[in-house]
Amino acid sequence: MTSTLSGKTSVAGVGYRQYKRGKAPWPERGVLVRAIVDACEDAGINPADVDGFVSYGDDSNEPVRLMPDLGTKSLNWSAQVWGGGGGGIAATFGLAASAILTGQARIVCIFRALAEGSSGRLSAAVMAHHLNDHMVGAGMVAPAQVCAMRAQRLFAHHGVPQGVCEDLVRASYYHGSRNPDALAYGNELDLEAFRTSRWIAEPFRLFDCSRENDGAGAILLVSSEMARDLARPPVRLLAVAQGAEKGWGDLLENDREDLYPTAGFRGIRDKLFGMAGLTQRDIDVVQLYENFSAQGVASLIDHGFCTYESVAEVLTFENLIAPSGGLPVNTSGGNLAHGFVHGFVTAVEAIRCLRGESPNPVPNARHSLLAGGPGAPTVSSAIFGLE
Repeated sequence: MTSTLSGKTSVAGVGYRQYKRGKAPWPERGVLVRAIVDACEDAGINPADVDGFVSYGDDSNEPVRLMPDLGTKSLNWSAQVWGGGGGGIAATFGLAASAILTGQARIVCIFRALAEGSSGRLSAAVMAHHLNDHMVGAGMVAPAQVCAMRAQRLFAHHGVPQGVCEDLVRASYYHGSRNPDALAYGNELDLEAFRTSRWIAEPFRLFDCSRENDGAGAILLVSSEMARDLARPPVRLLAVAQGAEKGWGDLLENDREDLYPTAGFRGIRDKLFGMAGLTQRDIDVVQLYENFSAQGVASLIDHGFCTYESVAEVLTFENLIAPSGGLPVNTSGGNLAHGFVHGFVTAVEAIRCLRGESPNPVPNARHSLLAGGPGAPTVSSAIFGLE
């Protein structure tokens, strides 16, 4: 059953700037302001008219401090999704839509900024949310180690072959190598280099892990009625769901063997598709937050695109690439091959792909799915569609 949210708000503009880690030409807030102005120019909106803001992942840029640079006429609403991981990226759209539909704001900017010169390494901030004293005392001192343990369970307990992770990484680099804005532009994945690259946390090697870059992104959400009169073709928000599955908890890592190999989306999947009035077969392209390759695979399983038994037949390199694959994933290169500003590029590409602006077009794409950070304490996903 579709909800009262479905289709009532639309994305009007997007902006994204990315730089090599530690090489942003301005402080973090300066990069963010420029990304917001880019999104406003994309939509044909005066930056001063933006009256709401929402972010996630412990973003340090308070909206009230953005006001002088943007010339904000009135700050009417602001919020941030709980949690230090990328699990909140899609939930931001739900918060923004709620503000618009309840009349609290008219133009809401969804944003994320990350510049190490200002905010430090992202991994250090993430540790505060994902690694409690119980884990640290057992020697777990990095997110990669926690996700590596869950990946081993995915392989050992559920029989998922590790080759599907390689195919997901290959597909990301295939798309990134064809994207002029991606760090992997012009360089498809060298399989020998991938298979012999240094270990990060077994089973993850270097290319299994997301990058970390400086940059910022901004997406403007408005009512669908307002969007029709703006510069860009509107992309509607059809559904958004966030939450955590029963049983998640810092001290329960060993208590449920059926839970921790997953990415955490099973509890929100049916709500998400029900809200949109769609099924997995209606999704033309997936923009997948993949902090590590195995978590990306688990996310696709959780969302119902395949099962543990069919994963090897569905998640093949040929099926994951555009334009010919049946389930194109991360058409810009994603966190692995495009770049990583806390995953915001996946949200931007979810919109650009439907607007026909992807560097790897998906023919006749009408519905895209954005999946937040798999394995985070709280996860979220959203579905977008054309009118």
